[in-house]
Amino acid sequence: MRTDPVTLQVLRNHCRAAAESMATTLYRTAHSTFVKETEDFTIQLLDAQGKTCAVPLDLGATWYPGVDYEAAIALVPGGYQPGDIAMTSDPYSGYLSTHSPDTNMWKPVFHEGKIIAFAGGHIHNVDVGGAVPASLSRTLTEVHQEGLRIPPSKLYHAGRLDETLLRTIQTNVRVPDQNWGDLKALVAAVNTGERRILDLVRRFGVATLVDGLADLLDYGEKQARAVLASLPDGTYRFTDYCDEDGVGGDPLRLNLTLRIQGDSAELDFTGTDPQTLCSMNVPTGGHPRHSLLLVGVYYVLSALHPGITLNFGTTRPFTCITPEGSVVNPIAPAAVGMRSLTCARLRSLVFGAFAQAAPERLPAAPAGSSSILNLAAENTRTGRRSIAAIAPIVGGGGGMPHRDGTDGSGADAAYLKNSPIEITEAEAPVRILRYGLMPDTGGPGAHRGGLATVLEFTTDAPDATVTARNRDRSIFQPWGILGGKPGAPSSFTLNPGTPGEKDLGNTDLLNPAPGDVVRIVSPGGGGRGDPATRPVEAVLRDLRAGRLSPAAAKEDYGVVVDATGSLDEAATTARRAGMTQRDGFDGGRTRRAHEARWTEEAYAAFGRLMASQPPAWRGRLKRQVFAAVRATPGRSAAEVVAEFATPRPRRA
Repeated sequence: MRTDPVTLQVLRNHCRAAAESMATTLYRTAHSTFVKETEDFTIQLLDAQGKTCAVPLDLGATWYPGVDYEAAIALVPGGYQPGDIAMTSDPYSGYLSTHSPDTNMWKPVFHEGKIIAFAGGHIHNVDVGGAVPASLSRTLTEVHQEGLRIPPSKLYHAGRLDETLLRTIQTNVRVPDQNWGDLKALVAAVNTGERRILDLVRRFGVATLVDGLADLLDYGEKQARAVLASLPDGTYRFTDYCDEDGVGGDPLRLNLTLRIQGDSAELDFTGTDPQTLCSMNVPTGGHPRHSLLLVGVYYVLSALHPGITLNFGTTRPFTCITPEGSVVNPIAPAAVGMRSLTCARLRSLVFGAFAQAAPERLPAAPAGSSSILNLAAENTRTGRRSIAAIAPIVGGGGGMPHRDGTDGSGADAAYLKNSPIEITEAEAPVRILRYGLMPDTGGPGAHRGGLATVLEFTTDAPDATVTARNRDRSIFQPWGILGGKPGAPSSFTLNPGTPGEKDLGNTDLLNPAPGDVVRIVSPGGGGRGDPATRPVEAVLRDLRAGRLSPAAAKEDYGVVVDATGSLDEAATTARRAGMTQRDGFDGGRTRRAHEARWTEEAYAAFGRLMASQPPAWRGRLKRQVFAAVRATPGRSAAEVVAEFATPRPRRA
């Protein structure tokens, strides 16, 4: 290293403080609830090549600590000069922004005429136009329907605002004042970053800063390699599923082969389903270290080495293989707006693979679904139409090696903060009827999964549109490990408990009538360890707290209480003695039934069939294959797939 260890640690802390200062500026000046309350934004301090060197740890989303701006930076025409600020929201230009509502912005920091660093970040705009309010739905089939896309362009030229670009943005979105307010907050954040970086130049000198940023990347890499070296070499395979590859579609399979060799790891996504006909595709451009693919890795590294340095260097020991035309490397113009749903499952996929390498050190599956509820309607109090985020509905964390999963936080999606009810009701024509934890939803285990979140609301607006982004895990449950059971599935219901009750499944677009009640329940986290070994006192504690019902205590844990809630010791002893010992993986009843027909052999044949077709054909062919399998329940899926692969004779 070029920097001595003491100076490097001091610089590391200063860089994080600079990033925290940028994040605070954004957080305190943003206009939309989704940025200023939910905190769906990120901040990065970048080196001169656009590699992330430092991020805040206390504010914002945790998706992008290793994000790479280099390709997008190079796409801005005309080079850079002091005072420039560039931006993009096009998921297919440099593969920096990952769907059109995400606006990434960066500012070059000059010293004596030379770029020494960049200050960057992103915000999620609640709406950027497109076919539906809030811009995102699984019903959309191509990126052109998902709102305004801005290729890498300058918003400010030498400190001067590009009024034409701003007018274009405001003309194409539904809430222009809100969008411009959030963009100005992001401008303020990167300006803050420029000042903080120049402060570091004055404190340390430019050479020490530039060398130190490079050494911080090397330091992150060294720590990540040390974690990998502590894991046993081997090949670990894992599969997980999204419920549907579109509303009413077929299961979406994500497959990972993790190969750990010494202090390096390869993540091979071969066997993952082809790009979908809906918006669940993850635009990576085949980047071998794309941050969306490695979010689960960041969490694993942090679990195995708390306090690890997270930056682009952390990603260097990992190489991702993403077949072109697959859902993790789609070809334009595939829709990508709902990529966060698939990314949630990618996190669970990575957790499952690493849990095989270190089962004693890692938790069961988190909820793996974070539904973002938005309401578009005329506000009867103000007379103006608004689009507001109601709340992110996040589920429980998986049971951990040393304790229960966290209730309602989702572990890997806990960065999405809940919006205070008072603010939500003040900014949107909505009334919250219930908001809390849902009993009996955590996966049973020696360490149970975290409980799900439940939200019920109504609106008096006659023209309301509700979008529930990322609806999933209502079919395939969060898995349990080491004998733990799966977490409860999610649900989405209109007018629950009434004669007109309707199960909405994974619908993500709804037009409730005034007075209708909408209820959404997230998934619970998976359990870890045999439930029969959970201490009786822990089960009784959950009963007293309302986390568990007496029926679930008896069924899942073998703990029996009488009508007063007191422990029936004899019945408990007898019940537990008759419970089957559990020690393996449990993906739930639906997964077992699916994999009974869709075996590894069937999926291998299906993969070969998909590879033989042009990417644009694969999604439709998948629909045909799955329909044929459903239509012939007495035959194996492998046999049906083989028929599709057999050349058919042409008619004369």
